[in-house]
Amino acid sequence: MNQLFKIAITSLVLLISLNGTAQESKSNTLKFTKDTISPKATLEDVSWIQGHWKGEAFGGITEEIWSPPLGDSMMFQFKLVVENKVVFYEFGGIREEKGTLRLQFKHFHGDFKRWEEKDEIQDYKLVKIEGNRVYFEDFTFEKISDFEINLYVVIGNKDGTSQEMKFNYKK
Repeated sequence: MNQLFKIAITSLVLLISLNGTAQESKSNTLKFTKDTISPKATLEDVSWIQGHWKGEAFGGITEEIWSPPLGDSMMFQFKLVVENKVVFYEFGGIREEKGTLRLQFKHFHGDFKRWEEKDEIQDYKLVKIEGNRVYFEDFTFEKISDFEINLYVVIGNKDGTSQEMKFNYKK
């Protein structure tokens, strides 16, 4: 296993949801606290995310496929391929519930063995929708055009620090 592959796995295994206050920082992501209330939103507000998107990150090719809204959700699948091998997958979606949205997913190794415990999911509340951006806790979707989006994600490092990463995707 090459060093870049190990770094990608280590970085992604340590993906964390940071607690803090709902505020804008100098970054492209926002925080959420127990005092914050998710705004009213529907899947139509984020339907522009649907499509087959490709990009590059962690020394490989990334791919996200988002379905159109159906049944109070938009489903997605993600995969990272390095040196022609799948490193990991994510499966999940954006769900419409109680008049707002949630981003939820699970990780799987390239052999489909799960990362999270059986009933554990990654769960991110909607912070706000503004212009061409949708802000979930530590995740921001930005529409550049009908054929390009950016996804900003806060990823935890092994030493306990975190950093925001930008994923650029094109259809």
